Amino acid sequence: MEIIGAVESVWRYPVKSMRGEELQEAFVGFPGIYGDRVYAFRNSAAPKGFPFLTARELESLLLYQPRFRKPELMAKPANLAEAEAIAPGATPVYADSAELAMDVDTPSGGRLAIDDPTLIGLLRANIRETHELALLRSDRAMTDCRPVSLFSIQTARQLGEELGINLDKRRFRANIYVDLKSGRGFDEDALVGRTLRVGAKTIIRVMDRDPRCKMITLDPDTGQQNVEVMRQLAHAHETKAGVYGAVLVEGTVRPGDGISLVD
Repeated sequence: MEIIGAVESVWRYPVKSMRGEELQEAFVGFPGIYGDRVYAFRNSAAPKGFPFLTARELESLLLYQPRFRKPELMAKPANLAEAEAIAPGATPVYADSAELAMDVDTPSGGRLAIDDPTLIGLLRANIRETHELALLRSDRAMTDCRPVSLFSIQTARQLGEELGINLDKRRFRANIYVDLKSGRGFDEDALVGRTLRVGAKTIIRVMDRDPRCKMITLDPDTGQQNVEVMRQLAHAHETKAGVYGAVLVEGTVRPGDGISLVD
């Protein structure tokens, strides 16, 4: 198998549109990264097909940092070893509500439980009163399109060079950041329709290029917008950057793991 790169870093976003967290290892299951986007806030004013509150409507969402109360239980399914030992590999049991307990650090320095009504009050304070919010929890990741997103650090570097700025990769909110062997930006586009092995076991089928939205224009540390990022992406790259994948074989991935073409 041809080695095309390595895992630069692995990230998950426990609450949709809030800050992510970098992981030293992550279980990649059929629904996506374990613990990724398991919470979201339903917005009554959002379309039925995409009913979530995101930083597109409320930029300050990016300034909230979710934290699992028991992070050691959210590294991987508790029965993973036993499930993998059952040929050809049983699907492990996912976390229950107790394991998913979470607090959120607010921009003002406070800390609230994810289900504390005060948190919804803080979020609603900066949106229209007609928007009703409700907390959602899901056993699978509430991702936009596909379970896993991949994005090369070369693409972030090239787009930054085109703009003449240092562009933080975190704007693109990928699950797996890739260091491509080719060293060229946007080379992950050529992986659409191909199958990748990531690390020792995980198999991911690359399904689509990732069409981008306002999210990439927002600074991940301040929430401030730079519309030139989207304009340049639209002008030079069809408004797409990075790729989406579907998980064919579950497994654990870590920074430094090799990425190779299966077909």
